[in-house]
Amino acid sequence: MITSDYKKVFAKNLSRLLAEHNKTQSDLVNDLKLNKSTVSTWINATKMPRMNKVEQLANYFGIEKSDLIEEKIYQSNDDINQLTAKDEREINERIESILSDMDSTTGLAAYGGTIDSEDDIELIKSSLEQALRLAKRAAKSKFTPNKYKQ
Repeated sequence: MITSDYKKVFAKNLSRLLAEHNKTQSDLVNDLKLNKSTVSTWINATKMPRMNKVEQLANYFGIEKSDLIEEKIYQSNDDINQLTAKDEREINERIESILSDMDSTTGLAAYGGTIDSEDDIELIKSSLEQALRLAKRAAKSKFTPNKYKQ
């Protein structure tokens, strides 16, 4: 990677971290006792900080140094909540499993009912699919580490 690319990656990561932590350049200057023009050159990708400053910034944000100097892919919450092909397959398998368990001697017998028509089966299947999709998206949102969220 060319030196200017490193500067751009660092600037992008620093800007993202400032936004995530609701901080400004002035906050960095005041909190870390840095020179205002130095922070500006970092944000504008004019200069790269020395490693001791990278370490100081990493400690400030509670991250690894690599989170500042390496280009990483961060997903937005919308991207994270999208269902993958694996998720779709798991949902379909779960629906089939539930439907096969709903015969007249086990599942529905407890409620005194049976599945009489194809319409009933499709309605149940549709309801199950919607519920499982919502649950899968909620789990992804809840259990995805913050460092992968934008």
